[in-house]
Amino acid sequence: MSAPFFIKKKETPKFANKVKNAAVLKRKIDGDSFIKSKLRAKKANSRRNEEISSDSETESPVVSRKRQPKEHIDYDETPQEKKLRLAKLYLDQLREEEDDKAEDNSFETDLIAGRLQEEVLEQKGKLQRLIAKDIMPPEASEIRVLRGHKLPITCLVISSDDKCIYSGAKDCSIIKWDVASGKKLHTIHGGRKGTEDRHVGHTAHILCMAISSDGKYLATGDVNKLIMIWEAETCKRLYKFTGHKGPISGLSFRRGTHELYSASHDRSVKVWNVDENAYVETLFGHQDAITGLDSLSRELCVTAGGRDRSVRVWKIAEESQLVFHGHDGSIDCIQLINEEHMVTGADDGSVSLWSVNKKRPLSTVKKAHGCRGDAGLEQPHWIASVAALQNSDTVASGSHDSQVKLWKCGQNYRGLEPLFTVPVTGFVNSLKFSSSGQFLVAGVGQEHRLGRWWRLKEAKNAIYIIPLKRKLPNPEEARIHG
Repeated sequence: MSAPFFIKKKETPKFANKVKNAAVLKRKIDGDSFIKSKLRAKKANSRRNEEISSDSETESPVVSRKRQPKEHIDYDETPQEKKLRLAKLYLDQLREEEDDKAEDNSFETDLIAGRLQEEVLEQKGKLQRLIAKDIMPPEASEIRVLRGHKLPITCLVISSDDKCIYSGAKDCSIIKWDVASGKKLHTIHGGRKGTEDRHVGHTAHILCMAISSDGKYLATGDVNKLIMIWEAETCKRLYKFTGHKGPISGLSFRRGTHELYSASHDRSVKVWNVDENAYVETLFGHQDAITGLDSLSRELCVTAGGRDRSVRVWKIAEESQLVFHGHDGSIDCIQLINEEHMVTGADDGSVSLWSVNKKRPLSTVKKAHGCRGDAGLEQPHWIASVAALQNSDTVASGSHDSQVKLWKCGQNYRGLEPLFTVPVTGFVNSLKFSSSGQFLVAGVGQEHRLGRWWRLKEAKNAIYIIPLKRKLPNPEEARIHG
C-alpha cells in the first residue's frame, strides 16, 4: 500500500532551508549567547518587545540591554534617524563643554560687557579711566634723551603702535626715531629759503605735525604757509597743500580717517581729503592767529585762538562753531582728553579743563608752573604745551621753568591736582603721551616754538622720553606680575 501523499512528498530544498533557518533562529533568540553577540538583529528586537512587562519588578537581561544609550544602536536606522541621533550627541557634547567652561564664559561675558560699556562712554565723551594715582615719578637715570636737531624742537607725534616718534624743528628738518633703540630711522633735512621748488623738505621753521591713526600719512606745516604730506613709513613726500595765507600752526587727522584739519595764523581752519589730494572747505571765526588745533573721532575739531582768548569747537558737518572764554592771556596750546573734554594752556600761566557743553572752564590752575622775576615784578611762566592721556584722568603741561608737570583730573574733570614734576631744562614746546600710556615724550628747545622772545642757553634741543611706571595695587598682584 502506498504511503499517504503528505508523508511521501519530499520537501523542496527551499522550504527545507526556511524551516532549518527558522529553527536555528529560534534557538539563537532563546539562547543567552545570542543575546550577548547579536542584540541588534531585527527579530531579536521583536522578541524582546514581546517579553517586556510593565508589571515586572526586576528587569530581564534583554530589557536592561535595550536601555543602553542609543549611540550603540546602529541597526535598521534610517538616514533621518541617524541625523537626529548625531544632532542630539552634538548638543549633549556642547552642554558638557558649556558646563565645564561656565566660569570662564561668565568672566568673558563680563569682560565683553565692560568693553562695550567703555566704548559707549568713549563715544559719549564720558570715559575717564582713573589711573593717575598709580603713576610713579621716574628716576633721573630712566629718562632717555635723543639729540639730532640743531635748533629748538617745535612739534612731535608718536605712531599709534608706540614704535616711532616723528619730530620737527626750527632747523626745518624732520626726524623719524625708533623708540626702542633711540636711533634715527630717517632724516628729512631742511633747505634754505628760496629753494622751495628744488628742495624736497621744508625751507622754513616747522611749527606742527600730525600722523593718521593707521600710520599711513604724516602731515607737517611750516611758517611758509605750506602743508606737506609724507608717507610715514618711508618718509617720501607725496603732496603739498597750499591755500593758507599765514604760518601753519595746527594739524590733526580725524581718527579712523584720512581727513585732515589745519589751522593757521590767518585765523582760518581748513579741511582736506588726503586720499584724494583735495581741498574740502574753509571755516572762519577766530579774531586772532590760531595757535593750536586737535581732533578725535567725531567730525569736529577744537582750536586755541591765541590773543583773542577764545577756545572754539568747530562742527564740520554743520559748519557751525561754539565759542568758549576763560583765560586772561594768549591761549597757546590745546588738547582733547576725550570727545567732550579738553585741556588748554595760556601765557598767563594757567592750565584749564573744559567741557564742550560749558562755555567756561570746569577747573583752572593759576600760575601752574610758578613765576619768574623779582618780587613785585613777577610774571607767570608761560604754558607752552599740554598733553592728555586720552580717556583718562591724567594730563601734563610744559613751560620754561625746567620741569614737566603731571596732573590728576578730578571726578568729571572738576579740579586739577599736581602729581609730580620731571626736571627738563628748556622750553617744553611739545608733549605727547604714548597710546599705551607707558611713556611721555617732550620736545624741548632753547626758544619758544612761536618766537624768539628770549633764549635759554643751558637747554638742549632734544627729545626726552619719560617712562610712566605704575604702582602695583597690592602684594598679591606684585607676586603675580613679579
